[in-house]
Amino acid sequence: MAYVIDGVERETDDEGYLLEPDYSDAACEVIAAAEGIALTDAHREVIEYMRERYREDGHTPNFRNMLKGFAESVRPGTDSKYLYDLFPAGPAKQAAKIAGLPKPYGKGGY
Repeated sequence: MAYVIDGVERETDDEGYLLEPDYSDAACEVIAAAEGIALTDAHREVIEYMRERYREDGHTPNFRNMLKGFAESVRPGTDSKYLYDLFPAGPAKQAAKIAGLPKPYGKGGY
């Protein structure tokens, strides 16, 4: 599988995660469309948070840390329902994918 982003074919793994990060808005649009999600400002807040965590930590947070960090630094009072409404296939994984980031480590990888 691959995505064509700004005319360039970008390689993915078997689940559709980019092998190399792409922080462009075009990447978000292409991947979100493939996931069946119409991006809103609320989606973009989460995407920017995930990108920031990836740049600083070298990986994206698991769901628990994502919820806690997002609620503390971006949108106080955020609960899991809010994030699942935005990213129904799993906020930590689907948000990372749409953000143009490689596949998260997953449980036990942190």
